[in-house]
Amino acid sequence: MTAHDEFSAAQASLLRRHGVGAESHFVDVPAVEGPAHVLITGDGPPVVLVPGFGDPAAMWAPLMAELDGFRLFAVDRPNFGLTGRAAQRTATLRQLAVGFLGQVLDQLGLERPLVIGNSIGSLWSIWLALDRPDRVAAMAHIGCPAFALGTSAPAPMRLLSIRPLGRLLMKLSPPSPQQVERFARMVGEDLSGAPELRDLLVAAQKLPGVPAAILDLLHAVVRLRGARPEIALTKEQLARIRQPVLLVWGARDAFGPVEVGREAARVIPDAALHVLRDGGHIPWVAQPGEVAVPLVPFLRTRSGRTRP
Repeated sequence: MTAHDEFSAAQASLLRRHGVGAESHFVDVPAVEGPAHVLITGDGPPVVLVPGFGDPAAMWAPLMAELDGFRLFAVDRPNFGLTGRAAQRTATLRQLAVGFLGQVLDQLGLERPLVIGNSIGSLWSIWLALDRPDRVAAMAHIGCPAFALGTSAPAPMRLLSIRPLGRLLMKLSPPSPQQVERFARMVGEDLSGAPELRDLLVAAQKLPGVPAAILDLLHAVVRLRGARPEIALTKEQLARIRQPVLLVWGARDAFGPVEVGREAARVIPDAALHVLRDGGHIPWVAQPGEVAVPLVPFLRTRSGRTRP
């Protein structure tokens, strides 16, 4: 079985586990070498889901199962999942994010969808909302948006951003269930009850080029002492967001404490914060229903649907 076959099987298993009948679609976009991969399911107002770090689109499966009444488009970002390649450099990462997401929306015929992001997926979504405000109706960010208001990545991830050391550390800790579970614990999550998700993340890291892409991405966004200034989301940037925003924050988010969420909600002109009593950086993994409690009404209201 090839790495692509293993990944596709793990993706299908996870979607099946959560009863999500999503189908893979591939669209050609100039921003990447090769097509962009999107999982599509459901009917109703369009909602685009953008995953974080090197996570594949199917990572959203537990939450997608809770979003009945919407047409869902979960996107693999460049270099991860089944989407093609693109250079990840500090100076051009924002251009890549805005160009890629805008081109995907064009190819899918989505004029101004709702957007859900996590971590770096939230960073990309915010960049799109700032640079192309006509393309985003409203945003929900699940977990701390990457590099918002002085936050950074945990120390082990910052160590990986140092190229020679990062290559050595990844060689010493190749993709495995144990490695994925250790990373999950570092960001405040427990995958012991989610074997299909764990297997998907292992398979995702085994795809050709992904280990190098992880190191390239980390080098582009962080240094040992924290986020690169060109990447950081400042108070001034957040204050320029004009779309309605929902922030859903896990009490154990390793990327930013709840206080950062409160400050972000204060700075963004039209924002609300919902704090989960439990959960880390990817809280929908263990408690998708709790995440859906504030999320579904927000999406319905912002899409014009107000049914209970």
